[in-house]
Amino acid sequence: MAEVINMPRLSDTMEEGTVATWLKKVGDKVEEGDILAEIETDKATMEFESFNEGVLLYVGIQEGETAKVDTLLAIIGDEGEDISGLLKGNTSEDPKTEALKIDEPSVVNTSSKTEEALPEGVIVVTMPRLSDTMEEGTVATWLKKVGETVEEGDILAEIETDKATMEFESFQAGTLLHVGLNEGESAKVDALLAIIGPAGTDVSSLAKNFKVNSGSDATVVEETPKEVEEKKEAPKQDVQASISTSNSGSNGRVFASPLAKKMAQDKGINLSQVNGSGENGRIVKKDIENYTPTSTGVQSSTPVAKFVASGQEDFDEKANSQMRKVIAKRLGESKFTAPHYYLNVEFDMENAIAFRGQYNSIPDVKISYNDMIIKACALALRQHPQVNSQWFSDKIRTNNHVHIGVAVAVDEGLVVPVVEFANEQSLPQIGASVRDFAKRARAKKLTPAEMEGSTFTISNLGMFGIESFTSIINQPNSAILSVGAIVEKPVVKEGQVVPGHTMKLTLACDHRTVDGATGAQFLLTLKGYIENPVTMLV
Repeated sequence: MAEVINMPRLSDTMEEGTVATWLKKVGDKVEEGDILAEIETDKATMEFESFNEGVLLYVGIQEGETAKVDTLLAIIGDEGEDISGLLKGNTSEDPKTEALKIDEPSVVNTSSKTEEALPEGVIVVTMPRLSDTMEEGTVATWLKKVGETVEEGDILAEIETDKATMEFESFQAGTLLHVGLNEGESAKVDALLAIIGPAGTDVSSLAKNFKVNSGSDATVVEETPKEVEEKKEAPKQDVQASISTSNSGSNGRVFASPLAKKMAQDKGINLSQVNGSGENGRIVKKDIENYTPTSTGVQSSTPVAKFVASGQEDFDEKANSQMRKVIAKRLGESKFTAPHYYLNVEFDMENAIAFRGQYNSIPDVKISYNDMIIKACALALRQHPQVNSQWFSDKIRTNNHVHIGVAVAVDEGLVVPVVEFANEQSLPQIGASVRDFAKRARAKKLTPAEMEGSTFTISNLGMFGIESFTSIINQPNSAILSVGAIVEKPVVKEGQVVPGHTMKLTLACDHRTVDGATGAQFLLTLKGYIENPVTMLV
């Protein structure tokens, strides 16, 4: 069955996009994960990946043309499939810019039966794609409640994506009639998020029967008499028992609002001992405020106090966040598709230590060893562009610009903000950027655009005392540098054993793009900059 592909929103501020390059032609076979096109947004030119497979039957926007988000971009289906019906409803003379336009970010249904089912003025709002890699989202917080008035531009909710927690703005005005996901719940992109319309409109039937068949094809379906009968006969489950665990030590998942979870953590309350009064037994703020431990319950969240005496096994479970899911997927794909090899070196850091001390003696200036490594890598990459390249299934891209991704650890895993044009920035400029990124990363305030476009990555665990380690390449990049701690140790200089300071680094390379000799030459150039850092200022 043919699938309609619309112009994606590849950044949170993107309103329209320009097709820079089509990487597939009409008639070409498309696999899930193939790059369909390169799309120029308001922030960068980005690759657009297909989530469908089949044959590219129609291209709605030609190279160099610009169109609004959700304008028809392409149609993918079976070879020879008739798609005239998908284009027939277009009233514009130019189907390339108007066909199958979708109101941001709600869904326009394609069947006449569905259109009749929508009450007048009612808008269905679906889970938006807030980053180019986002496949599902989690509602962190609702900023509007059912029954409240929503103006165009109001923030409806905060949504956790695979990269950050972002504010989701309403593009419609009306009353919030229905919420499809509670706080803490996750759903695929284009799943029902909310319904907005005139106050007092009954949308219960619409919400009940809303289904998403594919990325952007939403329909309202009516249940057959048989399905209704089956639902009537289905045994009822004890919702409270499945949502809230009892004092017996059941390991069922506990549903609680983010605020309730934080309050419980601050007060040392074990959520499994709290009965929720919210919808479907959900634990909310007042449940924590009114909680009184029972004679058999414990307030401490430490499992030892609860179970050691009886020798009973105990564990905690936490649902995977969107970020953790994507980290697992991407690193797994990189590790098992890119042929990694590793080059280990040890640099003399005496001159670097002295250089940093002198540099930081300048008033209002503070640089770190990490800043020096970023700058040195950027300069070395300009001399060894093959290490600054990227692998794609049909080509190798050698980048003439240097955008260095800096791995930052956060509670949910790892994010990689990007220092753009690092070779052109001064050491203080690099330092200021990295400190700002790290601060906002831990507060979940980084935007997707700030974590995209790296050509090389640096991961530094030296501050944790790690002397040596290896990293997984951040694809499609060709290499990643792992930086260890500076260690004081005996070293041999001019035939004498003397005190010294050294640092170990490991370069992981993709053998498809970087040969061993190329990687070794890059490290030799890097050694020159690190062991003689004044050369970075020349």
